[in-house]
Amino acid sequence: MVKGSRILRIGILVFLDILLINLAMIMAILLRFEGELSQYYRQFMFQSAPMITIGFIGIFYIFGLYRSLWRYASDKELFKVIMAVFISSIFMLTFKMILNIQFSYAVFILASFLAMLMVGGSRITYRYMRRYLSRPGKYKSGDHAVRVLVIGGGDAGAMIIREMFRSNNRKYSPVAILDEEQGKWYTRIKGVPVKGGLDRLQEVCEKEQIDEIIIAMPSVAKKRIADIAKSCRETGCKIKILPGLYDIIDDKISFKNIRNVSIEDLLGREETKLNTAAIAGYLKNEVILVTGGGGSIGSELCRQIAKFSPKLLLILDNYENSAYDLQNELKSKFPKLKNEVIIASIREIERLRQIFEKYKPGVVFHAAAHKHVALMEHNPDEAIKNNVVGTLNTAKCADEFKVKRFVLISTDKAVNPTNIMGATKRLAELTIQAMDKISSTEFVAVRFGNVLGSNGSVVPLFKKQIESGGPITITHPEVTRYFMTIPEASRLVIQAGAMAKGGEIFVLDMGESVKIVDLARELIRLSGLIPDEDIKIEYIGLKPGEKLYEELLMKEEGLISTNQDGIFVAPPSNVSYKEVKMWIEKLKNCLENHDSDIKTVMADTVTTYSYNPDDDKVAVGEG
Repeated sequence: MVKGSRILRIGILVFLDILLINLAMIMAILLRFEGELSQYYRQFMFQSAPMITIGFIGIFYIFGLYRSLWRYASDKELFKVIMAVFISSIFMLTFKMILNIQFSYAVFILASFLAMLMVGGSRITYRYMRRYLSRPGKYKSGDHAVRVLVIGGGDAGAMIIREMFRSNNRKYSPVAILDEEQGKWYTRIKGVPVKGGLDRLQEVCEKEQIDEIIIAMPSVAKKRIADIAKSCRETGCKIKILPGLYDIIDDKISFKNIRNVSIEDLLGREETKLNTAAIAGYLKNEVILVTGGGGSIGSELCRQIAKFSPKLLLILDNYENSAYDLQNELKSKFPKLKNEVIIASIREIERLRQIFEKYKPGVVFHAAAHKHVALMEHNPDEAIKNNVVGTLNTAKCADEFKVKRFVLISTDKAVNPTNIMGATKRLAELTIQAMDKISSTEFVAVRFGNVLGSNGSVVPLFKKQIESGGPITITHPEVTRYFMTIPEASRLVIQAGAMAKGGEIFVLDMGESVKIVDLARELIRLSGLIPDEDIKIEYIGLKPGEKLYEELLMKEEGLISTNQDGIFVAPPSNVSYKEVKMWIEKLKNCLENHDSDIKTVMADTVTTYSYNPDDDKVAVGEG
């Protein structure tokens, strides 16, 4: 059926071109001889025109004029028509010379020019007629197109509008544009009027009965996009966005790139430019091991590392499902990447030795950890086994098998910790700093705050609470946290690894802290609901070990800026490996003896850990 339709379409095109070519020749003769068609030219049209027409159609076919769809006729299509007519005209001239036909050169030039106009014009006219007939308001009774306001009259906005017009089902109807550049005001882009600046947002949305707003400004600063998105939200319209160029994988702007506005967009964090040459220098053609590779940060590290063509990527995790899913994703996105999934626990040093001996990794990213604050308060033994002993095991193997670089993923909760999870991560930091003093391996840590959307973070929890109708539960109205996106955190971790000299704690610039209640309200609004009306917010009190605010640097550390935007560095500590080993042995003894006072021992070890035994008494019975 499709093939028959295609043949019919080509047949119609050929028939129309035959008419236009011959009409061009007749009009040229009439113009040249002031409306008179002499007997000679009548005879010429009868005898020679069929051969010339066949020549024209054959050359048109060679140039692919019958493979293009008229509704997509463009400048490129017009250029092909001009070239095809030009070559055909040379054919006509050659035909005249070979047969010694007496034919006016003026007629020849006029006929060629008219053929270009008619053949090219027919295609362009069809395109614009089709656009006119399907313009906003020209829909069949009962049909409803989403009335769209495009913010951004640049190249991206123009491309999005063009794709909306091209869409077969015409689900979207672009009816207006707003742009910050005054020179574009009250002009038209692809036939859509630019109604003015963003100060007219509310007015235009009401007057034009806008259903949906598309923010098409991929090169504009994230902070500005966040402000625009918040203004759009006040209109009550559905909001979509074309992400930044950094997030568009193939660098081609398309309607398929448009997505719903997310909480990340409203935070307005700027993307950090990376030194890709430095990163490639230590990742390319190297065996890379990522522990906790199936987790939120670990899996994104694997995705980012894959872009730098490692020799082999090893994904180590003790949970098989997430690691398996990641491996399949990497196979699809990076078919040339060699990767293996290793199911193992960092608690078992002999198993780790087998892995290091077999694969001999050159770079290790240590992301495996227990990170849930409340859960670890109830299970301190498990936090120490994983975050402290597991880190020491992995670091010792890295040293033993001459790994070049070891990067520990740490957290802002390690700074002046008030919970066991933070204390274990601080001890992990001290461990790798101490290891660096005795090893040829460059050991470093990277410390950052919360990542949006990671497993166990507040955003997925809030979304589930919204889906179930609320309420959203928040510990305290004044609680604040630092946030960054998972891809941004992972990219900066990799960049910090390139800067390592050994013993540093790299601290990522988390920007401004965000009130959790403000984050909750934004998520409610993004869901199309009204905070405190559709979804209630309840305060349940701070959990044991939880802070009102997080810190990124300890008082005794001196933060030093680096030549990389978004990354600072704290100098190495004075703690020796002998001290760290003694501390960890003491904690191991507590684990073996099931000592219930293990948090007190941890407080003696990590002197910045604020532990109050009374908190545990309050926490008894909590889920």
